[in-house]
Parts: sequence; structure tokens; C-alpha cells
Amino acid sequence: MSQDSTSIEKSHQQHIEVAPAPEAQHEDDHITQFPNRWSRFRYLIREPAAEFLGVCVLIIFGTGVDCQVVLSTNTGVASGPRGEYISINFGWAIGTAMGVWTTFVAYIVQKVTLALAVYRGFPWKKVPIYMISQLFGGIVGAALVYANYFHAISIFEGGDGVRTLKTAGLFSTYALPYMTNVSCFFSEFLASAVLLVVVFALNDRKNTPPPSGLAPLLLFLLILGIGASLGMETGYAINPARDLGPRLLTSMVGYGKAVYTFRNQYWIWCPILGPFLGALAGGAFYDAFFFTGAESIFNKPNAEARKRHLHAANTQRPHMPSGADAV
Repeated sequence: MSQDSTSIEKSHQQHIEVAPAPEAQHEDDHITQFPNRWSRFRYLIREPAAEFLGVCVLIIFGTGVDCQVVLSTNTGVASGPRGEYISINFGWAIGTAMGVWTTFVAYIVQKVTLALAVYRGFPWKKVPIYMISQLFGGIVGAALVYANYFHAISIFEGGDGVRTLKTAGLFSTYALPYMTNVSCFFSEFLASAVLLVVVFALNDRKNTPPPSGLAPLLLFLLILGIGASLGMETGYAINPARDLGPRLLTSMVGYGKAVYTFRNQYWIWCPILGPFLGALAGGAFYDAFFFTGAESIFNKPNAEARKRHLHAANTQRPHMPSGADAV
């Protein structure tokens, strides 16, 4: 056999020796994002489902602690009170943190969704489905808590068929009697503006953002602080879905139209308009004086800058739910 033939044969043998066996092929070569029809459907509904579940978890913790603290003051429900006002603050703060932690892609706060669309380039086409999902999350979360505390509510009210504003306030917000309409609106406006300022600061890469994974903890502290400092007078709705979802539930289960007629349609201008307008004001304040990212409307190039093809630096869009319709 010639030398060339020997070299070819050795080369062929080496090729055979190093060729991987079929069973040794890397497993990643056969991974697909959609192994079945459900996985493809799940991908399509993942974001709305996250908003739904996040708010649902928030409401379960929040209205749950309201029920436990208030209903336990009746000796027919419990032998003694099971909590105080600070317990309510902790319950809502934990609900916010757990809602965000459970579905970390979610914003869970309707006003935050709106503020991100106005100031951070969040797609407007997603805003309606996000808000609807958040609203349904509030309804379902309240329904689960109502079913859990149904008998305790009946004892507290004095009968199975009795449902009044005494217990409607366990699910949605009602201002204290001495508050004027203007004062009610201002209370929700202020708390919501504070929430958005802090949320935007937490999401600003140039303003010491929290380490990865710690956003829910900071939201816990934020909601705890707002509740402990500004929550007494109106119940700090600070999230339209947090109030409207449970309010709709109460009107479905026997509380009637009183949940809407309270103080001349209070439900519209205080726990809905107050948070929305407060969030827009808080977002405008932060962006006008602190935020330098290109996505904000306050940093859009003027005519002179456009001529020179200049623009503000891009920043990474926030992943954490700015507290996010957190509440």
C-alpha cells in the first residue's frame, strides 16, 4: 500500500473515532419553545395572566387582613381582636411584594401602567388589556376572600342576608366622615404621587437602582410607609384596580348600589381619578427634574437637536413593576 493510501486510511479511521454517537448529541439541539399547543397559548397570554395573578395575590393578602382585623373585634367571630391598624399596613405591603414576586413580569398597579405609557414608552396598545386583567384580578381576589370570611361577615352584620357599608369597607375604600371631598381627593393624589416618584427612582439606573431581585422588598417598604403615614383618612387605595375590582365584587354579592352612591359617586373621583392624576403628577415631577433617559417625553430632542441628530442617552426600561397598579 502506498504512503498516500496509508495516510488516507488513517485519516478515515480518525474521523470515525471522533464522530459523536447519535445518543451523545447535545440535548439543547432539540429544545423548542413550544412543545405543545398549550405552551404556545401560554406564551400569548403570559403578560395579561401575570397582571391578573399579581393583583389577585395583592387583594387576597390586603382584603384578607382587613377582614381578620376588623371582624375579629366581634366576640361572635373571635375571642379577641386579631390585629391592629399596623397589621393592615403590613398585610397590604406584603400583598404588594408577594404579588410582584409571584409574577415578576407584572406591574399590578393600573396607575403605574398608565404612567409608564406616558413617560417611559410602554406600548399604548397593551394598556387596555393590562388594566382589564388587573381589574379582573381584583374581582377574583376579593371573591376568594369574601367566600373565606362569608360566615364571619354575616355574624358581624347580624344576619346572613345583611350587607352594609360596615363591611363593604373591608374590600374597597371609604373616607372617614370628617373628610371633605377635596381633602379625600388630595389624600389619594398625594399618596399616589409619592408612590410614583419612588417607583421611578427605583427604576432609574442612574439613581442607585436596587440589586436584582430586591425590588419586591423595596415595594414592601414603600407601601408599608405610605399606609403607616398617609393611609388613615381614605384607606389609601392608590391603585384603581385595588379599589374598583373589590367594589364590583361587593355590588355583586348583595351590598347593592350603596357602594357607588356613597358620597356622590366617591368611587370615581377619589380612588380612581385621585391615583391616576397623582401618578401622572409624580411621574412628571421626577422626569422634569431628575430623569435623563431618552424615552421620557421631557427629554425629547427639540428642533435644534433634531437638526444635529442629537438625542438623550437611552436607558434600560424598567423590568420591575414600579410598584407597579402595586398596589
